[in-house]
Amino acid sequence: MLTQLADLGENLRVALDGLLANKLRSALTMLGVIIGVAAVVALMSIGQGATADITEQINSAGTNLLMVTSGGFGRVGGGNQGTLGVTMEDAEALANPNNVSAASLVVPEYSGNGQIIYGDTNLNTSVTGVPPAYQDLYDLTMAGGEFISQSNVDKRSKVVVLGATIAEDLFGDFDPVGQKIKVANNSGAKFSLTVIGVLEAQGDSIVNDIDNSVFVPISTAQTKLSNARNLVGDLIVSRITIEAQSEELVDTAEDQIDATLRAQHGLEAEDDADFNIINQASLLEAVSGVTETLTVFLGAIAGISLLVGGIGIMNIMLVSVTERTREIGLRKAVGARKSDVLVQFLLEAILLSLLGGLFGVATGIGLSKIVNLTGLFTSVVTMGSILLAVGFSLAIGLFFGIYPANQAAKMNPIEALRYE
Repeated sequence: MLTQLADLGENLRVALDGLLANKLRSALTMLGVIIGVAAVVALMSIGQGATADITEQINSAGTNLLMVTSGGFGRVGGGNQGTLGVTMEDAEALANPNNVSAASLVVPEYSGNGQIIYGDTNLNTSVTGVPPAYQDLYDLTMAGGEFISQSNVDKRSKVVVLGATIAEDLFGDFDPVGQKIKVANNSGAKFSLTVIGVLEAQGDSIVNDIDNSVFVPISTAQTKLSNARNLVGDLIVSRITIEAQSEELVDTAEDQIDATLRAQHGLEAEDDADFNIINQASLLEAVSGVTETLTVFLGAIAGISLLVGGIGIMNIMLVSVTERTREIGLRKAVGARKSDVLVQFLLEAILLSLLGGLFGVATGIGLSKIVNLTGLFTSVVTMGSILLAVGFSLAIGLFFGIYPANQAAKMNPIEALRYE
């Protein structure tokens, strides 16, 4: 055992001497591996960062949320009429604890786009009609003024609450509460609304871009800013968000919602639904699966450059074998075995790829930090991506080093000594 370790140490020393004898050539050969490993680490870190960002955004909205939207082509009211949308009556039925006992909050909303005008400034943004419970659902805090009240909804008041970004874009440092703005809907009609509140900045969310939205009473959005009625005259909503009492009751709530809406729409169990129920937990699982696949795909693309680096290692090792033919013949003449020569040249190839891999990891981590500093993307370097990159670089060195090492080991010592 000690003899084998001593032989391995000697082979490592000889391999290092061979690499150091041609420093520039070794550095240029490693460059392909460095670029490949750095690309794998950097791209996988960006993919991991995207996964973490999306997961955080979904979790911040709550994994016990379910959203109901219209869709599908189920029967409505017993007739084959297609979908008439999700209505306020549906929201009221879902809010009944006798129907959906697993729900703690049921919040309908009606969304549209509008042009917000104040003075010389006008912005195109989302105008969302909401009830007071919307504030509790998303835990919104006020920077000034108050949120929409039930009285505002009952009276269809022409009032508006501004998201933080919209308030800053329209008013700058000036307090907007009490000011009047105009909202132009898609048909071009303009309505004057009084600002009653401004929200604190909420940050990014995959569910709602609250900072870049304005909020009005849902009744105002449905009847004054728009005509939100279906073919039979019912007030429709864009979606209904239901908060389950706990994560454990999400599936129960989903079953109760499905049963309630089927009863509301006159649908049998075997009929296609004319509504969609989106489970936040399922959404998180689906999105995470997509981003993880994307991360692997990015890593695989970067891995192609590692293969190019491996070809460079093979090329330079073949050159090295040719240049050192007499050395190989001399070693064999004084007793070196075929396995000794094979191990020596194989170790040189592995050392090239290993050193390239380590420098590549450092470069990849540096690139990831630079990406974070730009603020354009978030990157998260994981030990898994580092081990994958280094392990792949070692495998590349081993694979592409076998052929040159075998060529050296097969040389006839007499012919090698006569080589000029």
